[in-house]
Amino acid sequence: MEIGVSIRNMGPQSRRELMAACARCVEDMGFESIWVTDHIAIPPDDAEGSGGRYLDTLTTLAWLAGITERVKLGSGVLILPYRAALPTAKQVATVQELSGNRLVLGVGIGWMEPEFRALGVDRRARGRISDETLAFFNDCFSRDEVEANGQTFLFKPRPPKPPILIGGRAPHALVRAAKYGDGWFPISRTPQNLAPALRTYRELTDAENKPPGNITTSARLPLSDLAQTRALLDEYQTLGVDRLVCGVAYDTIEEFRGQLERLKTATADVTS
Repeated sequence: MEIGVSIRNMGPQSRRELMAACARCVEDMGFESIWVTDHIAIPPDDAEGSGGRYLDTLTTLAWLAGITERVKLGSGVLILPYRAALPTAKQVATVQELSGNRLVLGVGIGWMEPEFRALGVDRRARGRISDETLAFFNDCFSRDEVEANGQTFLFKPRPPKPPILIGGRAPHALVRAAKYGDGWFPISRTPQNLAPALRTYRELTDAENKPPGNITTSARLPLSDLAQTRALLDEYQTLGVDRLVCGVAYDTIEEFRGQLERLKTATADVTS
């Protein structure tokens, strides 16, 4: 099981110097991937913890690609209906190309009503928009010549398609992941909580005659209790989770590094 680490691209921790130090720390300590999240229009009454400050996800990943060499770079998750499909496909291909094929594209359909209002997007249409965008992404990465709105164009550069992991645990999210994705990316409270949906997802991929792909889950671990953390990691690995993305609390690079040292100790027996 691979271990990824979320770094904060929001709030006061999203300063350039701190983010760069955190990214290099993740890579230097040998963790598999770095993950950032996605919001673009936080309303004033829902800004606790971030102050409304969020760095753009794909731009941040492009910047991280330039200051790292080996670690994979993930979106956890990019909200598809917030963005036009063609420019986003071009951005994704560019990050993949310039990072040396290190991108892992976690995607979702979004939930925050004020963001949809700010964008002028009907929240009720987010599932349909996301399905159309995913189908378009898969088309773009499968051939040089693509058609959109009746116009054929060249989709270049066309690097290897990054793995697309579909977020969400609702029934429609599982169907979407099985149909369009290269894997599934739920948030998990506990391994026991994750298990039933994971069985359903695997049944759906079987029905699509495709493998389940990469199972990535985002979870908090009790790093103050290494024995409990190891037990949880063993349970996730037994379930068949391929990657666990761990978020940690920090305000300084010293706090971040200290948390990662504990995570490194706890994961010594489960990382591949």
